[in-house]
Amino acid sequence: MMKNTPFQITEGLFDHMVVQRGGAAVFGGVCQSAGVVRVIVRRGSAVVRRAVVGRARAGKFTGRVPRVPAGGPYDFEVQLNGASVHVRDVLVGDVWLLGGQSNMQGCGRLRAAARPNSYVRAFYMEDRWAVARDPLHDMSRCVDAVHIELNGGNRPLANTLTGTGPGVAFGQELARRTGIPQGLIACAHGGTSMAQWDPARKADGGRSLYGALVRRLRKNGGAATGLVWYQGESDAGAEAAACYTEKMRELVSALRRDARNPKLAVALVQIGRVVNWSPGGAVHWNSIQEQQRRLAERIRLLTCVPAIDLTLDDGIHISGRDQNRLGRRLAAAVADLRQGRAPLALARITVVPDKGRGTGKVILQYRNVVGRLISGSRPAGFSIPDAGGTESVSDVQLDGDCVVVTSELSTGEVRGRTVSYGAGLNPYCNITDEADRSLPVLGPLDIAGRRALTSFARAWRVGRIAVEPRRLTRPPAVSGAGWKAMKFTTDFADCHPIFVTLRDGGLLFAVDFLCQEPMRLQAHLGYDGPITVWCDGRQILCDPNGTNPARADEEVSRQFSARRGRHSLRIYLSATTGTAWGVFLRLERLDVSRQQKTVILPSFC
Repeated sequence: MMKNTPFQITEGLFDHMVVQRGGAAVFGGVCQSAGVVRVIVRRGSAVVRRAVVGRARAGKFTGRVPRVPAGGPYDFEVQLNGASVHVRDVLVGDVWLLGGQSNMQGCGRLRAAARPNSYVRAFYMEDRWAVARDPLHDMSRCVDAVHIELNGGNRPLANTLTGTGPGVAFGQELARRTGIPQGLIACAHGGTSMAQWDPARKADGGRSLYGALVRRLRKNGGAATGLVWYQGESDAGAEAAACYTEKMRELVSALRRDARNPKLAVALVQIGRVVNWSPGGAVHWNSIQEQQRRLAERIRLLTCVPAIDLTLDDGIHISGRDQNRLGRRLAAAVADLRQGRAPLALARITVVPDKGRGTGKVILQYRNVVGRLISGSRPAGFSIPDAGGTESVSDVQLDGDCVVVTSELSTGEVRGRTVSYGAGLNPYCNITDEADRSLPVLGPLDIAGRRALTSFARAWRVGRIAVEPRRLTRPPAVSGAGWKAMKFTTDFADCHPIFVTLRDGGLLFAVDFLCQEPMRLQAHLGYDGPITVWCDGRQILCDPNGTNPARADEEVSRQFSARRGRHSLRIYLSATTGTAWGVFLRLERLDVSRQQKTVILPSFC
């Protein structure tokens, strides 16, 4: 029933709202009679627009107000058949959808909440516009039924997740940077997964997350500048993490269609830390972070903002103080996205030897650094595990736009390892640039790029060579009874107990490998004495100056071709008066491309 007037506006124009700039303001409602819809737009006492904007028929009316300049506040007088409805205190600016789970909903302590700014407004859960202040989401007031359905109840729920999120600070920082009003449409819900945000449930309207988001968007004229998204914690499991990227692509594609805006911007938060999570879940948590870091490669007009260095108010929720910091980071990222400036990102990884120590350094160079990379104390957060998973990083230094990571591995070993920033569930990370943009969580990344490497050989036949051979053009002979089959539980073929009994000569290590097709190979070795290596009787490596210690992947052989079938590999390692210990060996296939999804490797037999 109409209240006091023969018509009522139900969507697109409300007191205190922010209308999306750049196009017509679209509104509509219900009425009792047909006729012409007129609008007078005033700013103060000045008339800004006066126009016929639509028609009423069959109990409904629509209108499209021609473009109104950004700013305000404006008053809209809507007229139909001599009756008027006044919509007051309307701003024109940019409208943002706030989506995701609890960290977007807001769980930070309210004592740190940003002070309200009248140029930043919010569309709250009860479908009303007002000046934006935390908490933006109060599920006990939500007009959509989705909060009841998700929580399995049949009545409105008390909101147990009421606090500070990044939305208010985001809007305020954008308003400061642009001078344009900002509108925030609250749509987040704690604890929700990508499956629950499935666009396929749009037809369920307010009983589904995506349907509720689209309903709230259309309630406010159907236009928006972008989506601010903080979600992923609930997808950090084996099954959900495997399809996270595709789920995000589906969500963004559907929203751009429903908003009729193929250029709708997306500002996404890379999930941060978590405490008291199952340790086995770290691989999936890090997978979500790595997928989020790389989403801009799959989704255009998307930017990813790290949160790994921010403080927590509990085991998983960003603190109220740092939610404001995150909001400012999101605003800065959006400003960069709009102006075509690329975010802070990894540019390249190189390995250099530390000649004084015999170890390798990894240099990670970043692009688009503002000023230089800094940290509040000793730079932290990088990880390079050795072959057994033990951490090898001994120091991290910052040099302009570069991070220099010193390991305790040899240069060759480092090239075969991976590097991460923010590995695990609760890492300590503290590196930003001078604009307070954090390095993103990354990895594990292969330091030397994608490598087609076999596992290390662990089953060998070992033969004694009593006297040091004078010339090693071919593998020294070992009688059948002189061979000993040995299996090792680690990657290192440790024969030190045999070597200490030899004052002269050495050991011949023998292993065969099988190729299912012709391939180009290279042997990666580690050793601690003079060594010679043959494949099928042809010498592929000779190092008469080998010495302690043996380090995995410290040396590579010359490249060689291997036909389809079985091949023999022989290694002679000198005892060096009993000081030798053993060898590392694995093979790398070289004739593969980065685009190959499946690579056939040789197998030891």
